[in-house]
Amino acid sequence: MNYNEAVSWIHGRLRFGIKPGIKRMKWVLNELGNPQNFVKGIHVVGTNGKGSTVNYLKDIFSDAGYKVGTFVSPALENFRERISINGQMIPEADFLKLVTIVKPIVERLPKETDLENATEFEVITVLMFLYFGKINPVDIAIIEAGLGGLHDSTNVFNPLAVIATSIGLDHQNILGQSYQEIAQHKVGVLKDKVPFIFASELPEVKTVFYQKAKETNSPVYELNKDFKAFGTSTSFDFSWKNQEITSISLAMSGQHQVYNASLAIMSSLLLKDHYLKINESGIKESLKNSRWAGRTEVVGKSILIDGAHNNESVSALISVLKESYQDRKIHVLFAAIDTKPVDSMLKQLSVFEDITVTSFKFYNAIALDDYPSNYQRVKDYQTWLERVKSAKEDDLFVITGSLYFISQVRHFLMTGNDDLEI
Repeated sequence: MNYNEAVSWIHGRLRFGIKPGIKRMKWVLNELGNPQNFVKGIHVVGTNGKGSTVNYLKDIFSDAGYKVGTFVSPALENFRERISINGQMIPEADFLKLVTIVKPIVERLPKETDLENATEFEVITVLMFLYFGKINPVDIAIIEAGLGGLHDSTNVFNPLAVIATSIGLDHQNILGQSYQEIAQHKVGVLKDKVPFIFASELPEVKTVFYQKAKETNSPVYELNKDFKAFGTSTSFDFSWKNQEITSISLAMSGQHQVYNASLAIMSSLLLKDHYLKINESGIKESLKNSRWAGRTEVVGKSILIDGAHNNESVSALISVLKESYQDRKIHVLFAAIDTKPVDSMLKQLSVFEDITVTSFKFYNAIALDDYPSNYQRVKDYQTWLERVKSAKEDDLFVITGSLYFISQVRHFLMTGNDDLEI
């Protein structure tokens, strides 16, 4: 088996769909000697902001001199990005080694148990735990949950801390229709006496969080109650007890990034006794330079790409555009997958006059004809980007929607399309 065959084998497991539950994970990991038990890490759950928060933590700990593993999804350019150490994706040789070890065990699962086949995400998660726990051990792993939390494949290790970013209405067919139901899934990863750090202004979410923390005897750190952040992404102050970090500037715009960064700061400070090289000045410097691809990412002078894939993240994008680009004429291109609330997302984006929808190559991308008829349509993003060639000084071309869509657009923009003069 070569590398391409290994990747094809994993992708081939997409046919088994999404199957919440951790019994299959536990069986496979047990056959591997339970590598997850050797992983020291932070578990990040939530609806929006997980990727940015993971990235902030990665930069804080790696800049301090630690070996930091990250597990994220989806990948933007290369499948191996999902398993990285200090920002460098797993080498092909290591990836192939992992698959060679794991594949026969995964294929034994449905033959030797009454359990179903392992899914694609479960296999990737197993590879990550094996890599960070045994093959290439890290000082700390920052692990992003895939879907929900309680029944998510990542919920098989005992973390040093759990972070919950904002809670929104997403994946409701699996997680439930209300904020309360979704919050119950997210906080389901919390273990006995593990610190819980979260940001939410929704009373029903807070109630769920505090109830679970009481059950697990977990100390709770709530943003704007136990620790505070005042200011904007250009400059904000963080405070907790007698500790204060002032005039923090972020490379990524938006008030939501202030919240994400504050969660990362609070978590880092809580773990200082375990990681002695973490300090306030280092945290501040790391955040100043931390960027997360595909999130309010500016490409050249006139293109901004952002994976705003639900109502809450669309709202956050609009706030960034209004605050930071009020002097620009906004042109929006949007594409989504068929599980998203497209009507309400487009309605929000209608604050901008020029909105165009498109489709893209993905198994459940919305077909062009299935969008509401009152929006401009274009056959593909390449055609729409031709407009950039005749852009005026104040034009800003915003491409948003599904992260799978953003992944394809970003790859196109980053691989030699000089004729666009971006």
